Amino acid sequence: MGNDSGSRLAWLSPGAWAPARYVDIDDRTTAAAALAQVRGGAALIYRGDYRNARQLLAAMGRRLGGRTVSPAGGRSLRDVFLEERRQHRLEHETLSRLAVPVEAGPAGPRVALKNAPDVAAALTEALGESLPLPGVLPLRDLLGMIGAHEWRSKGIEVPSLGAHLRTRWGVFAPVRGEHVELTAEAVKRWPVAGKRALDVGTGTGVLALLLARGGAHVTATDLSTEAASCARENATRLGLADRIEVVEADLFPEGRFDVVVCNPPWLPHEAVTPLDRAVYDPGGRFLARFLGGLAAHLEPGGEGWLILSDLAERLGLRAEGELDGQLEAAGLEVAGGLEAAPRHPRSRDRDDPLHQARSQEVTALRRLVAKRG
Repeated sequence: MGNDSGSRLAWLSPGAWAPARYVDIDDRTTAAAALAQVRGGAALIYRGDYRNARQLLAAMGRRLGGRTVSPAGGRSLRDVFLEERRQHRLEHETLSRLAVPVEAGPAGPRVALKNAPDVAAALTEALGESLPLPGVLPLRDLLGMIGAHEWRSKGIEVPSLGAHLRTRWGVFAPVRGEHVELTAEAVKRWPVAGKRALDVGTGTGVLALLLARGGAHVTATDLSTEAASCARENATRLGLADRIEVVEADLFPEGRFDVVVCNPPWLPHEAVTPLDRAVYDPGGRFLARFLGGLAAHLEPGGEGWLILSDLAERLGLRAEGELDGQLEAAGLEVAGGLEAAPRHPRSRDRDDPLHQARSQEVTALRRLVAKRG
């Protein structure tokens, strides 16, 4: 049965499409019934116990869970990857339709369900202080915001910095350390003290912080307001705000730099969620635009540090030699660099259908310079 009141509630998710139709459900609703409603085009507003809502979300996920195809039987790693991404999109679009009501409370926004936790701080950090309430929020988003708030409270340890970084919901955390360690080593090998540096797509600001620690005067850019705020906060907390200027910009700001650092999304494929944009680069457009604009933003004798995994080549998403062709077209050449083997958990998971590619992945820091003449 449709819920007319749902159409008057604000849809609070920045990462899922607003539904056209709502249905109220409660503790009596089964996973099968919930999935049937979602497949019929409805979003579900849970009106029961918060703990049961979480159990229902988990049960819906189990029913959706399919076994990814194996590379055996003639299936390529590319086919396996594409099937995984199709399943991920289906899961995201389906499970994001289970929502909980959010209303104004004495201490901030609250989930209007029995036994719901205090989420005021988590929601305010993720969505800002001016929420259009009452509203509804996908339970998956809410759980992610709660987790991000907990991460933000204790911080993420970055050994190369000797510090903990704060992050926030929607900003990619440096949980994979290869790009950070490569940049830290590059700063030691090719000193940046006194140089003007640019960190493109700064995220939490981790690479900008390494450059600033090395004595550079850094401009850090990101198109995301949340990422820019996160980077500013981390620079302030670590006492480097006077050496780092964070700018909301699409790739390059005005001016030229001695060192330009970029760890772009490394897989040329569509992004499903906002957080995916740190990993997935639809059509390879981010990388192409960065390479195409780099030479024009380098001082004479300057260099770009491109930090990029070769997983795309190993999965057949980018052709062998394609990157070399892009560098040639952009008037760039490689003047050395560094490499790192993977150490993230998925590279050691032999049950992962993509283990062959992930275990052999190489992340490289290429020192790019403009061709003479």
